Parts: sequence; C-alpha cells; structure tokens
Amino acid sequence: MSTYKIVRFFQDHDNKQTLETGLTLEQVEEHCADPETSWKTCTSAEGQARTEKRGPWFDGWYKE
Repeated sequence: MSTYKIVRFFQDHDNKQTLETGLTLEQVEEHCADPETSWKTCTSAEGQARTEKRGPWFDGWYKE
C-alpha cells in the first residue's frame, strides 16, 4: 500500500515544511480539501498570522 506525506509550501519555493507522513490517499485528500490549508481561504488567526509572517502558502501532498 502506498503512503503519502503532507507538505506546506510557501511563496519561496525552496521553503517547505513536512507536516505529516505515512498517510493514506484519502487522508491527504481530506486534509487538503479543508479551507484552512491555504492562505487564500483560511480564516483562522493562526493561518492569517502565518500569511503575514511568511507570505502565501498552501498544503499539498507527495507520494512517499
């Protein structure tokens, strides 16, 4: 069975952060469908503060 990891990508393409590993495809798709996983759609104070500090960002995934 394949596993996947969630990665947060920032405006500076060399700057990314692995958030979770060892997930199923359904888990990564569910995570990335959440509006709080992109600077364009997040409404939380935490997400907005991240955008102010680091610029545009979004969560994506890779097959491990």
